[in-house]
Amino acid sequence: MTATSDIDTARTAVAHASRTLAAAGLLIGTAGNVSVRVGELVAVTATGAVLADIEPEQVTVLDLAGRVVTGEWAPTSEAALHLGVLRSAPADRVGAVVHTHAPLATTLSLVLDEVPVVHYQQLLLGGTVRVAPFHPFGSVELAAAVGAALDGRLAALMANHGAVVLGADLRSAVENALLLEWVCELYWRARAIGEPRTLDAAAQRSVVEAATRLGYGTTKKVDA
Repeated sequence: MTATSDIDTARTAVAHASRTLAAAGLLIGTAGNVSVRVGELVAVTATGAVLADIEPEQVTVLDLAGRVVTGEWAPTSEAALHLGVLRSAPADRVGAVVHTHAPLATTLSLVLDEVPVVHYQQLLLGGTVRVAPFHPFGSVELAAAVGAALDGRLAALMANHGAVVLGADLRSAVENALLLEWVCELYWRARAIGEPRTLDAAAQRSVVEAATRLGYGTTKKVDA
């Protein structure tokens, strides 16, 4: 059983993450949603909440079947999408979901079928960023399409809609959402100049090998 204190902490964390993403321009008004898994429960933003000002009381707690456990507000209309991802993804790899209408990610979703690997940091998201075909928000079809686009990835775009980004925890999901928007901006700016040079499979493997060898992205002390 999940302790009440854990649920309260999760609701507070979802509200804080939402405000952080709104301050960065990735969540706009009531558009977008955030969730985190706590054991067999999921804390998710309520529908209609202004995400720049959201408080923990506007975060609803559901069980994995979608039943409300805690909270007085109906959950986001994209609750099925969040629950579907969290039910199917490995719990040790995915514990939080962020859905944004970030400007550059949404822009590319209007044009591309995928965002190719243009920078090695994109590999942190799993490589190419697929674009799920358009379906109305809140639909079973959209949840299924996004789930397929996320297979083996931590980020996907939703055609003519926005982006979905995953993380092991909320902090990682927020960082990945910011990284995805940076990648989308990089691609957009490069395309304004010419055809972006992409990293092929061999280049990507060399990056992974270098990162493993050098411990890239982890802090380490200077040898005495």
